[in-house]
Amino acid sequence: MQKKQLQLIITSDVHGYIMPTTFRKADEAIGLTKAACIIENLRKVKPSILIDNGDMLQGSPLTYYHQQFHPEQPNPVINVANVLNYDLAVLGNHEFNYGLSFLKKSIEESTFTWLGGNIYKEDGTSFTTPYVIKELEGVRIGIVGVTTHFVPIWEDPEHLDGIEFKDAFEHAKKWLEHLRHNEKVDITILCYHGGFSHDISTGKLIEPDTGENQGYQMCKHLDFDMFITGHQHREVCTKAFGKSIVQPGTKGACVATISLDLEMENGKVISINHEPSLHYVDENTPIHQPIANRIQNFHLLTEKWLDEPIGRVEGNLLFEDAFHVRVHKHPYLQFIQRVQMDATDTQISCTSLFHDGPGGFPKLVTMRHIVTNYIYPNTLKVVKVSGKHIVQALEQNATYFSIEDDQLTVSHSFRYPKAQPYNYDMWEGIEYVMDIRRPIGERITKVSYQGNPLDLTSTYDVVMNNYRATGAGNFPYFADCPVIKDIQIDMTELIANYFRRYPIVQATCQQNWVVRM
Repeated sequence: MQKKQLQLIITSDVHGYIMPTTFRKADEAIGLTKAACIIENLRKVKPSILIDNGDMLQGSPLTYYHQQFHPEQPNPVINVANVLNYDLAVLGNHEFNYGLSFLKKSIEESTFTWLGGNIYKEDGTSFTTPYVIKELEGVRIGIVGVTTHFVPIWEDPEHLDGIEFKDAFEHAKKWLEHLRHNEKVDITILCYHGGFSHDISTGKLIEPDTGENQGYQMCKHLDFDMFITGHQHREVCTKAFGKSIVQPGTKGACVATISLDLEMENGKVISINHEPSLHYVDENTPIHQPIANRIQNFHLLTEKWLDEPIGRVEGNLLFEDAFHVRVHKHPYLQFIQRVQMDATDTQISCTSLFHDGPGGFPKLVTMRHIVTNYIYPNTLKVVKVSGKHIVQALEQNATYFSIEDDQLTVSHSFRYPKAQPYNYDMWEGIEYVMDIRRPIGERITKVSYQGNPLDLTSTYDVVMNNYRATGAGNFPYFADCPVIKDIQIDMTELIANYFRRYPIVQATCQQNWVVRM
């Protein structure tokens, strides 16, 4: 009998964060240059396979700057991933944000394989490889990769032209069965760029079971050994249904491993013991200098671009407390609404505050302030919405709040399984009142438009981001609303263009909505 020790090393949802900074401040406990030191040390312990589980290519100011201004240059994130010698990556939903030509170029530059087992071309062939087999120390390891099939719901159709997403669960099952029956593998691993709609240990539903996150069903019903997940930006390290399960957070702040202790006889695996772990980056984790050197020039170009001033504010567009802004409104939110309405020539707008930290714009505004406040690559759509659906949307927004110990707070459903501040919208162009003391579904006590009660049977042109216009965030009726305008310009660029047209912006705030308790 022969014993062998192997391991899987996993990152996920890195979102283009390479250096240890969110570009708000330096030396934060994030980024692939820090995670690389953990990866390098882990590799010294035992033979390893390095996997990224999706959403690698988009999400940071650096990736935005590359795509917008220097797409002809090699992808800096791929550059780093190649140096790190990744063995494979799974396509995440955000890999498609910059369009297929950008994605195909990035795949061509990669020295590793990209998996997309449920993504197909029009002719029925796979868009990328559905699975790979890695042989490590004589052990055949089959790895299947699938992506949440909700991508077409969120993504601009032009970015998916000629490809089709099929059910992730069904195609994970298909390729796992293929591995078992045709490839003579010793170990099977499922990599899923998706998460969990149910609690892994109890099976209790923890978010709407829409089909976006099929992780629990996969774990319970499919035959494989290890489960790598992502998408939800959670940190998961557990076992269920005899499988080790990991999800390593986001931005390179955490690296997951699954260690494998194998017993072999006559060249075949006769037993497998496996254990999941999470390894965290912190302030003491050093930077991997060779990798930092590879990215340094492009990082400095990004930093320089971010600090170019483009406008001035008279008044205050800064805020410290995001929750306070969601309760009381703030000039920053009114400014974002103004940009949206100006770009689309509409009278009604809705938008979110995307994060829970301090933010807004100082007196002198630079590109850094824009991209670090508006953190998603959203575009705008104008949709024709009925008065009835506007009230439904306001009622959904009112579920963001709950009352605990006589204090207004964020409801559990917006905090777990991950924080969802981006799914609470504030509206401009209408007047409304939320009373959180009332039952859910009955919290909107007043809605008016131009001084008159909102007509539930009439329709109104509303500008919102493309994510919300798909119905995402529990607003399914928006997906069926006619699209009147589709502005194919990134919102950060629209904000910058607004400052270029109006170099001096007045900070104003009209209280058109009230939250009561």
